[in-house]
Amino acid sequence: MDYHEKAVLCRLHAIKGLGNASLWRIKKEFGSFRAFWTADKRILYNSFLRNELIDEIVSLRNSNPCKYLEYLDAQGIKIITVEEELYSPMLLNISNPPYILYCLGKTELMSKFALAIVGARNATPYGRKIARNFAGELSKRGIVIVSGMARGIDAEAHLGVLEAGGETIAVLGSGINIIYPRENREIFKKLIKKGLIISEFPLNTPPDSGNFPQRNRVISGMSHGVLIVEAKIRSGALITADLALEQGRDVFSVPGPITSKMSEGCHNLIKQGAKLTTCVEDILEEYSFVYKPQKAKNLSEEDLLLLDSDEILILQYMGYEPCHIDDLVNMIGLDVGNLSMILLQLELKGLIKAMPGNYYLRN
Repeated sequence: MDYHEKAVLCRLHAIKGLGNASLWRIKKEFGSFRAFWTADKRILYNSFLRNELIDEIVSLRNSNPCKYLEYLDAQGIKIITVEEELYSPMLLNISNPPYILYCLGKTELMSKFALAIVGARNATPYGRKIARNFAGELSKRGIVIVSGMARGIDAEAHLGVLEAGGETIAVLGSGINIIYPRENREIFKKLIKKGLIISEFPLNTPPDSGNFPQRNRVISGMSHGVLIVEAKIRSGALITADLALEQGRDVFSVPGPITSKMSEGCHNLIKQGAKLTTCVEDILEEYSFVYKPQKAKNLSEEDLLLLDSDEILILQYMGYEPCHIDDLVNMIGLDVGNLSMILLQLELKGLIKAMPGNYYLRN
C-alpha cells in the first residue's frame, strides 16, 4: 500500500462511526480508499454510509490526509494494513480481520509463532503464579506470548515474558494511546521497547466494554492456541476460548482447586474437550512439528528419594494456593512444632514458600 493510500485509510478510520466493516466494504466497492476519497459527492451520498458520515468526509477533503499519517509517524505509531507483508499471517485466516492495525514496538513479532494466555482479572495468587510461570517458560522456548494487558492473568503473562527476556504482544481494547488499566503503565512502557502493542481501534478510542470481545478475536486470531488460566463460568476469557474454537485454534485449560469459583470455567472447558494443562510440555507436544517437547520440570524420582515421608506427604497436600499451617495440621496430623520444622526444611530446599500470616505455597 503506497503512502497516500495509507494516509487516506488512516484519516477515514479516525472518523467516529466508520469502523472495520465499513473499511472492507469501501475497498470492495470503490477499489481503493483514494478512489472513495475523491469520488463525486453524489456517488458518496448514494453509498452505503450514513449521510452524516459523508458530510464529515466531504468537509475533510480540503485537508491533506498525509498530515494525519505524519502525526502518527511522529508519535512512533506504525500502521500495518491487511495488504502488507508484516501483517500477521494468522489473522488473515479469521473472519472479519482488522483492515488496519496501529502498532508500537517490534512489528516483526506478528510473523512469529505465537500462543495466547488469558484469564481472570481478579486472579488468585495461584492463577497469577501459574500464568507468570507458563508465560516465562514458553517464551524461553522462542514462543511469542499474546495477551490483552488487562489486570490479573494478562498482566502476569506479560510480566513473566519480560522477566524471562522473551517476546510478547499486547492487544488493546482501546486506542493505542490509551493505557488501560492505568496500573499497567510500566508494562506498557516496557512493551514498547521489548515487545509489541497493537490496536485495531483509532486513537483516543476509550476502553468501552463492547470493544473487548472484538479485541479478543484478535488475541486468539494471532495465536496457534489459547491457554486459559482461571475463569469464572461467565468471563471474557471464555469468550476468547469460544472464538479460538471458531477460528480453528487449540484451547488449553489449567485446572485449579475444585472449590475455587475462579477455576469453574476452566474445568468446564476441560469437560468440553479443552486440553488439561499442568505443564508447558502439555502445550509443546501439540506443536512437535515446530518445537521439540522437553521433559516436564517436576520433582524427579531422585529428588523424592532425598525427602522423608513427612516431607513428601506435606507436598502432596500443599497446592499452589496459599495454605494455612492450621489446615496442614488438620490434614496431616502432625503437631505444630514438628510441622513448623519440616516446613522450614522444605523452604530451605526451595520447594515451598512462606507467606505472611503462617501461609505456605509450593514453588
